[in-house]
Amino acid sequence: MAEKMPEGERTQLVIFKLGESEFGVEIGQVLRIARLMEITRVPRAPRFLEGVINVHGEIIPVLDLKKRLGLPEGEYGDQARILIVEVGDQKVGMMVDSVTEITWVPASAIEPPPEMVAEVSGVYLTGLGRLDDRLIIILDLSRVLTTREVEELENKPPAGSEPAGG
Repeated sequence: MAEKMPEGERTQLVIFKLGESEFGVEIGQVLRIARLMEITRVPRAPRFLEGVINVHGEIIPVLDLKKRLGLPEGEYGDQARILIVEVGDQKVGMMVDSVTEITWVPASAIEPPPEMVAEVSGVYLTGLGRLDDRLIIILDLSRVLTTREVEELENKPPAGSEPAGG
């Protein structure tokens, strides 16, 4: 029987793909993983905001994580998922190409990003994890949006709810 590592010496990550790159996020940031569903477009939305979805009666804005992170864009296939996370007090969906696994990563396998990479990637890149022969880019999804962008999402009325004129 394998000996359990003491808490604090490992992190549980949700591993997902955007294009050919693998990313990870601490499982505590992910409220739910949903299959890609029909997304209702929102007029005059930021380029990376795909629209909104209805999850159990709750309207949740969905952003394209590839567009938000400035990665090469492409079509989302059958394996695409929406990671629903909480940013401030707002639930936000983030589209990814696929969720490949949920796994424990020893703290010793996670390094801070090199200084040049950290400067380019902003505050949402928290580290790089080595998992066997793979390199996992670890993100803090709660920091992918600025405070202003979160406020804009909170104040954006769902499509079709604009007051009728006349």
